[in-house]
Amino acid sequence: MDIQYTAVATSIGDGRNGSARTSDGILEVQLATPVEMGGPGGATNPEQLFALGYAACFHSALKGQAKRLELAPSDTAVTAEVGIGTRDGGGFGLEVALRVEMAGVSEQEARSLVEAAHEVCPYSNATRGNIIVTLDVDVA
Repeated sequence: MDIQYTAVATSIGDGRNGSARTSDGILEVQLATPVEMGGPGGATNPEQLFALGYAACFHSALKGQAKRLELAPSDTAVTAEVGIGTRDGGGFGLEVALRVEMAGVSEQEARSLVEAAHEVCPYSNATRGNIIVTLDVDVA
């Protein structure tokens, strides 16, 4: 792979109950285990950060594929839902649901566009075969 950019972030403290920051200082967050997992809540968590990253990355892939396929969807939005839970074999695992909304294209064009974005998105490529990722398309 020809690496074009490397993001660097450091977790400090007690992992899920600590803080994390990027090497450039642009992002610094307090972390807390969600109440649903027995933690105190009140701060962001790794699943929320992953959801933000996946949603933004997939949205960029969607826009890029729209241009490549000469489609012009409007009012696009991508919502990523990242679930965490215990795996049958032990440990924890993730599942992702991507909800993609758009207007200005047919249902078939929207589905083709989302599938094309799923093939090129770095997050989709990183998770493919490792976790369940479902795609939901909503055309207004």
